Amino acid sequence: MNQSPRKPDFDFSFEGLSTDELMQDFNLVEMPIKPHVFRLLGLVVVLVVGLVVVRLAMLGPFSYAEYRARAVSNLEEREVDPAPRGIITDRNGVVLAENQPSFLAFLRLKDFLASSTDRTVALLNISGILKITPEEIEAEITQGVSKEKEEILIGEGLAEDQIIAFRANPNIPVTVRSGFRRRYTDGPAFASVLGYTGRVDAEALSKNPKLKDELLMGKAGIEAYYDDYLRGVNGYTTERRNARGVALNQAESVAPVSGKTLKLTIDSGLQKYFYNRLSEGLASLGRDSGAGLIINPQTGEVLAMVSLPTYDNTILSSPGRNEEKQKILTAPSHPFFNRVVSGFYSPGSTIKPLVAVAALKEKVITPDRSIYSPGYLDVPNPYNPSKPSRFLDWRPQGYVNVMSAIAQSSNVYFYEVGGGFGDIKGLGITKLLAWWDMFGLGREAGIDIAGEGSGRLPEPEKSEEKRGRSWLLGDTYNVSIGQGDLQVTPLQILNYIATIANGGTLRRPYLAMDIMKPEVIRDLSHLSPEIRFAQKGMELGVKSALGTGHSLVNLPISIAAKTGTAQVQNNAVENAFFVGYAPTDKPEIAILVLVEGAKQGSLNAVPIAKDVFEWYHLYRFGKDDKSSSTKQVSARPT
Repeated sequence: MNQSPRKPDFDFSFEGLSTDELMQDFNLVEMPIKPHVFRLLGLVVVLVVGLVVVRLAMLGPFSYAEYRARAVSNLEEREVDPAPRGIITDRNGVVLAENQPSFLAFLRLKDFLASSTDRTVALLNISGILKITPEEIEAEITQGVSKEKEEILIGEGLAEDQIIAFRANPNIPVTVRSGFRRRYTDGPAFASVLGYTGRVDAEALSKNPKLKDELLMGKAGIEAYYDDYLRGVNGYTTERRNARGVALNQAESVAPVSGKTLKLTIDSGLQKYFYNRLSEGLASLGRDSGAGLIINPQTGEVLAMVSLPTYDNTILSSPGRNEEKQKILTAPSHPFFNRVVSGFYSPGSTIKPLVAVAALKEKVITPDRSIYSPGYLDVPNPYNPSKPSRFLDWRPQGYVNVMSAIAQSSNVYFYEVGGGFGDIKGLGITKLLAWWDMFGLGREAGIDIAGEGSGRLPEPEKSEEKRGRSWLLGDTYNVSIGQGDLQVTPLQILNYIATIANGGTLRRPYLAMDIMKPEVIRDLSHLSPEIRFAQKGMELGVKSALGTGHSLVNLPISIAAKTGTAQVQNNAVENAFFVGYAPTDKPEIAILVLVEGAKQGSLNAVPIAKDVFEWYHLYRFGKDDKSSSTKQVSARPT
């Protein structure tokens, strides 16, 4: 008998229920989604899409070159062939810096960092062969990795036994190749000018990414200033590989292009003599700091530049010798500091010829007006007449005019024409500042060597801030004789003296003979009448028995000179200056000598200058530069 299906005891249908009934049965409450949820979701979507777009952009247009380079590096193995650095010569072609063949050791970073390489053993092996510490190698590796280099230079100037040791052990990931290292002629004598070369460091690379494949760069002096000119273009050999890294024997080679030869204005014979004589003079005084500079006033060519103490740039450019290098780098005497272009000094009485030119042009005084110096100048004190302010001369001078005041270096004369006294109004600090600026003081001269400083001129408006008082007449007196707040470089001092010597042409001093040409910074020839009185004063400084440069009178060449003594460190120390030029009718050289911490003021600088003038007369004046021999260069005039 057929039975129909049993019906359930209840009949349940969603369609038959109202929404309210459904919610009631399930105990649910309907809540609307708030708008801020959609806004938040939309913001998340926008951010995700934005990140994707930015990443695609970074992988595409912006990082294309980087990723392409990585891909190419996987298919190519490039071996750099270093370009020889350009040779540096003096004005006559005498070589001052050249390249010496050298075997170089390169650590292959990929091989060293491979997991199969025992790095500790490799480090110890390399350290033992090169005689350097593992820590030094690790430091080079860290830099190499940061520069994304395939290999790094870890050794130079390898000896034969070192080369054999590397080649006999193929497990050491080091390649030996031929290259060059820098060699300097008479390193200490020329280090102030040439500077030195060193390995490219992370700081230099961050400033100039083009140095990535370079081994060496100029670190100071001419080597640094003309680094691009001297560097040349590296060559390379590229070996192509397939996707599995197997060499395809499709090598491509590009030969290196040597750096350009750089001819300097320096006269190597004069430079070496000046260096030796200044070193000897300082040693005899128990001093080690000083400077010397020689310029051709007609062109601005720098013929010699010496800064002491100096360093041996050959040591810094040689492999190994780490202890010697460390001594140079940490020396408290700062041998890298070029006093000629970077040192700030009070010029002392060497400023007086310029103050004289200014006073004459501004009609502060006439050439024939004399001022009496009893050895001091008493300025009345309005608050206490019995106690005037006294400003000292270095000796009683009697009556002096503009020429004898320069020759005898009268302080009283220049107190009065600089700051004023009695019926003499004086230039005043504002005009003094303008005239110093006109002759290039307090600003860079533009010489083509690294590290030039600008100096510091007085700032009367900041006197209250510095001293807690306003600028006083006594301050103007001090700077009028080259003391106080006036701080200039030896280069600026001699460049202004060269302007006096040539009759009023302020020139840019320069060192690169084939690159730079004589350049006029400012034409001051309209001051020639006033300049002529300054010239006569400097000539009288040698000819007059009372002149501060009278000991030069017996030289066989006519000389104009000015000495100066600048008191520093609260008058506890004196720096001695000499400036002068010769011959007086048409000057060929202008000389500056600075002795720091001189015991007898300017008297310590004059003998050095005298010997340099005599050497120049013997071997250069009226002769071809090339005529001096090695023996002549080392000879000292008697």
